[in-house]
Amino acid sequence: MSTGKNRKKILIVGWMPPAGMEVLKKRDDVDYEVLPLAEVAGSYHKKLADANAVTLGGTPYRQAELDVSPVMEVVARLGVGFDAVEVPALSKRKIPLMTTGIANSVSVAEHAMYMLLASARLTRKMDRFVRENAWHERLSDPLVDLAGKSILVVGMGRIGSRTVKRCVAFEMDTYVLDPNIPAADIAKAGAKKVTDLRAILPKVDFVSIHCPRSPETINMFDAGALACMKPDAFLVNTARGGIVNEDALYAALTSGKLRGAGLDVLDREPPDPSNKLFGLENVIFSPHMAGVTKESNDRMAIAVMENILSVFDGKPIVERCVNREIYG
Repeated sequence: MSTGKNRKKILIVGWMPPAGMEVLKKRDDVDYEVLPLAEVAGSYHKKLADANAVTLGGTPYRQAELDVSPVMEVVARLGVGFDAVEVPALSKRKIPLMTTGIANSVSVAEHAMYMLLASARLTRKMDRFVRENAWHERLSDPLVDLAGKSILVVGMGRIGSRTVKRCVAFEMDTYVLDPNIPAADIAKAGAKKVTDLRAILPKVDFVSIHCPRSPETINMFDAGALACMKPDAFLVNTARGGIVNEDALYAALTSGKLRGAGLDVLDREPPDPSNKLFGLENVIFSPHMAGVTKESNDRMAIAVMENILSVFDGKPIVERCVNREIYG
């Protein structure tokens, strides 16, 4: 592919849903190149050399990548997390890191509700009873409703706020732990603000995690925190691996100190096949796909291209920029 003097080039790492490509097709001043994930190890740095923008799934972009990107103008995540991006390095070069905002927020919130319901209804065990002709055992372990139960939502940002809305709609007594959200705003959503994690844990039947992974939240749910929870409580994590200590979670689930868990994220992804949690029937998993649906893919693809083109056009969508301080 050749690029003209005034043309811009986008390096698409991995894949891009068709909806995003349709946005690109409307521009005759932008070229693009798709780098398959299988070729990242050998070609990534070389391909960055003449790229003005890069779209990223889970591929890292740190100082080493920045050093081989002399004409980079914008780094765009096909998603909202940015654990694998070295934001301070980008800021030094005044390069924005753009995310797709609320494009997959509803999808993750719905997935959290699915995991809450599936956990409460002991889905794996009930499924086994049918498949193994163990119908007579179906009343051995009572299922529970969400209605009338209490839940702690950890983090009330784009996803957490939508989860709160759904929990309230399910007639749950909803609490929120988020130091950045005023109590009045939480009350407007029909929930109650709390400030002490370990003080609220003994009072709730469910926990749904929606906070970022950071030095403050890594191992937030360690052995001590899990010990505070009710033995018949359920824990759901659709945020990031590392917020829940997996060894402590395994110990709680196998000792009767916690009834069940739903995990979309793990410490290591793809996970180690020998992960002890895989042997437990009271855990349900999904492969970090909470925000990935047909609809959210289309929304994210459109948003990521809008983000890049807005920077190229000198009109950046600042509200989707992680390091927006570069714009003053």
